[in-house]
Amino acid sequence: MGSPCHFALFDLQPSFRVDLDDLGNRYRELARSVHPDRFADASDREQRVALERAAELNEAYQTLKSAPRRALYLLSLRGQALPLEATVQDPEFLLQQMQLREDLEDLQDNADLDGVAAFKRQLKTAQQRLDDAFAECWDDASRRQDAERLVRRMQFLDKLAQEVRQLEERLDD
Repeated sequence: MGSPCHFALFDLQPSFRVDLDDLGNRYRELARSVHPDRFADASDREQRVALERAAELNEAYQTLKSAPRRALYLLSLRGQALPLEATVQDPEFLLQQMQLREDLEDLQDNADLDGVAAFKRQLKTAQQRLDDAFAECWDDASRRQDAERLVRRMQFLDKLAQEVRQLEERLDD
């Protein structure tokens, strides 16, 4: 028996557009009902099942709350999962990556908090454009390649956003 669909766990229809506040509320409500502490006096089997359900719920929540992970998951529901490692045949994207990396290195060298804030806004705008583009094409089999290309871009920008947050933390210290 396989795991239930992540969306089904939260009584949601598969969609890229997810109300994150609603998702968080549903997660907290479900997490309380399956929390292993509630089964402290239950049988070993019931405790194991509760632990498995809690882990399953947590994995589903982590996947659905992240745009790139949600996008990958949706594509896997509609066909084969994307290979983890693939050669990117997207010259425009590669140039964008190089420029963003150079910009981030400059910000690190200059320790410029205002620059970091501006870069973060630029990154957020780029992420929103990718999210919008993916939302338009993920469920169209004829646009599968477009959706895959967008997911790879989303993953890169997500990783870059994590690096920007780490830079902010270092500069705040």
